[in-house]
Order: sequence, then structure tokens, then C-alpha cells
Amino acid sequence: MAQWLSDDEQHVWRSFIAMTGLIWENLDRELQTDAGMPQSYYLILAMLSEAPNRQLRMSELALAANSSQSRLSHAASRLEQRGWITRVPAPDDGRGSLAILTDAGYEVLVAAAPGHVTAVRSALFDPLTEQQVVDLGAMCDAVLNVLDPDMTSRNRGGLKSE
Repeated sequence: MAQWLSDDEQHVWRSFIAMTGLIWENLDRELQTDAGMPQSYYLILAMLSEAPNRQLRMSELALAANSSQSRLSHAASRLEQRGWITRVPAPDDGRGSLAILTDAGYEVLVAAAPGHVTAVRSALFDPLTEQQVVDLGAMCDAVLNVLDPDMTSRNRGGLKSE
């Protein structure tokens, strides 16, 4: 039989759900307003910008962007239409494809980054003390160690494993 959450745990759980939802909504709204793109597109461009030669296999990009391959494929089509990425067959096996960040896509990312960083700071880091930021990082790591013991997701969204 499941052990129900205590009142304190229930409060933390619901606060966590509300907080994360509001952070994502705020960041998505900021990027839509300032850069004309959803956060998912920004994340794809950011992951490509950090990759060697600004390119990744689509399967690697899906993992890095914390996306399903079908959702990523749809987003990549939209990004291609905008001229921000190109896709080419993978040279090593021909089955997969590479997503490549174009110069135009990089310029869009660079233009959007300052506003996005400001929004991230405002939504998450500014309300916290330095110690709370350290504690939050430790809490995230503790949960990730249980949910992702092989550290697969640590590279998602640009997270670096220590």
C-alpha cells in the first residue's frame, strides 16, 4: 500500500509543481515576446551552438533538448523553414541525420540570449540567497541520482556531469 504524503510533503510537492510550471511559462512568454520563438526552439539552438561544429545527430539533439524524436523532428522542420538550422544525412551511417546550426540561427540565438538569461535570473536565482542556490543544486543532484543513476539526463539541457 502506498504511503501518503505528509502535509509538509504535500505542500512542498504542490509548491514545486506550481513553481516549475510558472518558471517555464514565464520563460516561454519571454522568448515568444522577445525572440518570436518558444523555449523548445531556443533550447535546440543553444544545444547546437555548444556542440562541435554546431552540429549534432538528431538522436543526440533529442536527448540534449529533453525531447522525443518525433517532437524534435517537427521542431527541426520549423527551424529549417526559418533558415536557423539545416539537416543533412549523417556521413557515417546514412541512416540518421545531422542538425546543423546556421549562421542565421546562431545570430538569432545570440540576440535572444541576454533577455533569456535575465528572465532565468529573475524567475529562479534572484529570489534565492547564494546558499539557497547551492542547496537547490544539491537537491537537484540528489533527485537526479535516484531518477537517473547512469547520468544519461545530466547532459540534457546542457547539464554537465561532475
